[in-house]
Amino acid sequence: MLRHTGQKRSFSHNLRLAVLLCLNAGFVNAAGFMAFAVLTTNVTGHAALLAVHLASLNLRAARMVGLWLLLFLAGAFSSSWYIGHIGREKAFAYTIPIVLILVLVLFIAVFGNSYRHTLPETEYFAGSLLFAMGMQNALVSMISGSVVRTTHLTGMFTDLGIDLSHAVLSRGHISSPQRRRIGLRCAIIGSFLLGGIGGGFIYLRLSFAAFYIPAGLLVLTLCYDYFRIGIKRVVIHHRQRI
Repeated sequence: MLRHTGQKRSFSHNLRLAVLLCLNAGFVNAAGFMAFAVLTTNVTGHAALLAVHLASLNLRAARMVGLWLLLFLAGAFSSSWYIGHIGREKAFAYTIPIVLILVLVLFIAVFGNSYRHTLPETEYFAGSLLFAMGMQNALVSMISGSVVRTTHLTGMFTDLGIDLSHAVLSRGHISSPQRRRIGLRCAIIGSFLLGGIGGGFIYLRLSFAAFYIPAGLLVLTLCYDYFRIGIKRVVIHHRQRI
């Protein structure tokens, strides 16, 4: 899933990546909103909120929202710069960004219970998640060749609408690439929504300990290829013995 880049990537690689990290993004977005009243993947909404605060001359709130936008941008920049510096064709180039995202999510899980709803705490707790989601979105976009984006659905709904209109206009004669595109976009949307439902449901019961779940999804994403290769070797060895 992370080992295959460029022309080596297939639809199934992108599908697995999309499902795991869209679940993660949806979970973080919903749980983060319930914890801090901040949507940690919604840059479009924050841009509108920044405009509203500036128009009403609420400069302190505008500064906070502006900081969140910059943190998401910084996360995307950091992830993209590192991957570009190492080389996007190298699978291990994606390891460090995922580890950093994991550390930030674990930071919320471990220290979230100390949150006292003050403005500075909201800035750095929510800002940490925005930075992490910026890193994740850039990472997934680069590894998938801009096919998959995990932290927002506006583009996905737009692209899905376009693909469905083409399907209707062609009277159901849909090509195999079109089917795959529609399937991938439906998987992205469904996984994000499912992650959001899970994030809200579990946060209500576990509070900040709920963030251990997206941390687990990141570990699974990081280790998936190694687990899969290990399982294949065990199966092959078992068959050879038989």
